[in-house]
Amino acid sequence: MRLALFVLMCFAGAAAEDVPRVIYSKSFAGSLPPYVHIALAADGVAVYNETQDPDNDEKVRVEAGRVRQIFELADRLEHFRTPLESGLKVANMGQKTFRWEQGAEQHEAVFNYSASEDARTLTGHFESIVDSTRLLIEFRRVIKYDRLGANSAINRAAVLWDNKRLTVTPEFLPLLDQVAKNEAYLHMARQKASELADAIRAAGN
Repeated sequence: MRLALFVLMCFAGAAAEDVPRVIYSKSFAGSLPPYVHIALAADGVAVYNETQDPDNDEKVRVEAGRVRQIFELADRLEHFRTPLESGLKVANMGQKTFRWEQGAEQHEAVFNYSASEDARTLTGHFESIVDSTRLLIEFRRVIKYDRLGANSAINRAAVLWDNKRLTVTPEFLPLLDQVAKNEAYLHMARQKASELADAIRAAGN
């Protein structure tokens, strides 16, 4: 029985290691945040961190549509086997790294600016995860400690949504529902929360 359990655990561990991940990191002194690291697995679970301390990991779930787009871009970029740096003399935009991990297969490309449209689009997806996750953390805080601040957080989420940049929406939905159904929040906040939640559900991605 113990042997069977051990074999099952080993199999599960090996299967988890084979799940592909696209990893994005950026170091840019003076920006906000100055460092970020996101590891996105093919199942949609992302580990977000603004430090190099794993104790500060924030796990979020990215909607399936954006996950699909990210992995399609990684495929087109050959899992970062080839350089992405343009070599052009441009301003410092921060050192960015894309990394592909799937079992023993690991590749990465480091760049400041890339001429590849696919690389720039992929960067945009991850920057959307950065902006959305930072807002999510703030939204959780205001719901708990500053109910009047909920309206501002929802407005910012709506702007991201309108610009097709709001992601980690599975994490936002229960918070929006919580505001929409609680009369302790301002009427305008409840209404906007309900409208945004409806829009996210209608998109169904």
